[in-house]
Amino acid sequence: MSVLSEKHFHNEAAAYRFVEKRVWPNGPICPHCGGVERISPMKGKSTRIGTYKCYQCRKPFTVKIGTIFESSHVKMHLWLQAIFLMASSKKGISSNQLHRTLGVTLKTAWFMSHRIREAMRGGGLAPLGGNGQVVEADETYFGKQKTPHISPQRGDRPYKYKAKGPRDKRAILGLIERGGSVRSFHIAQATKVNVAKLVSENISFESVLYTDESRLYPKIGKKFAEHETVRHSTGEYVRGDVHSNTIESYFSIFKRGMRGTYQHCAEKHLHRYLAEFDFRHNRRVALGVNDTARANRILFGIVGKRLTYETTLAR
Repeated sequence: MSVLSEKHFHNEAAAYRFVEKRVWPNGPICPHCGGVERISPMKGKSTRIGTYKCYQCRKPFTVKIGTIFESSHVKMHLWLQAIFLMASSKKGISSNQLHRTLGVTLKTAWFMSHRIREAMRGGGLAPLGGNGQVVEADETYFGKQKTPHISPQRGDRPYKYKAKGPRDKRAILGLIERGGSVRSFHIAQATKVNVAKLVSENISFESVLYTDESRLYPKIGKKFAEHETVRHSTGEYVRGDVHSNTIESYFSIFKRGMRGTYQHCAEKHLHRYLAEFDFRHNRRVALGVNDTARANRILFGIVGKRLTYETTLAR
């Protein structure tokens, strides 16, 4: 039997109960006053499904308030279908595909996918690595910057030759703990200062750091227990256990998804797409997380991350 045949994917009342159990494991909480007592479900033919009334502040509410679902007119069971599809698609699922599968407009499907990516976004995480653990760091470039970087040395003078390499591309820094989690960041420029700041903030200094021969890492690498490099320029990609193949494998999945599934991504939204691919990698089957469990993890991240259509367009 398919997972998508389960009742909460097709029945609106069951969908509300499913979400309520995850957002309110100990019972309903009023989002207006924070009360947990004197709360009762509202009944009546014209009452919306899943509506409660708090008799402390005398205001009605549903589980949608204060979550990514707030002010959305999309049915809850369709939200759950969209969450499962995004959680179970290794290289993502496009807004066009969601639009066709769910029967919602393309604009609605696009907005739903961005709200779900917001729920996937993590924060306040402990540093990667630790005593004796290996963390790989590398940078990659994807898409063109809206405003190409102009170096201080050149000023307004144009480049003599056509752009090659990463000069006008969006920089992404990736950090991955072997056998563990990945974190990726879109940065304005991959400079020694920017890279060193993110590396020092997100990796434990007790870790072993593996990178390529890029000049971005030697200085910050001295702060770690060990820093080993491989020289790609001479054809060296592996030397014993020293390599950056794990983070490059992650980048390859990210780029295949962005080029093959999403095809276009505005620079202002790149951080959300990175959060989506980070989320799925950090909750992969190899770590004991299946598609159903991964979708449930998204529901645990929906609170406090409301996203409006205007702010989505502006950012």
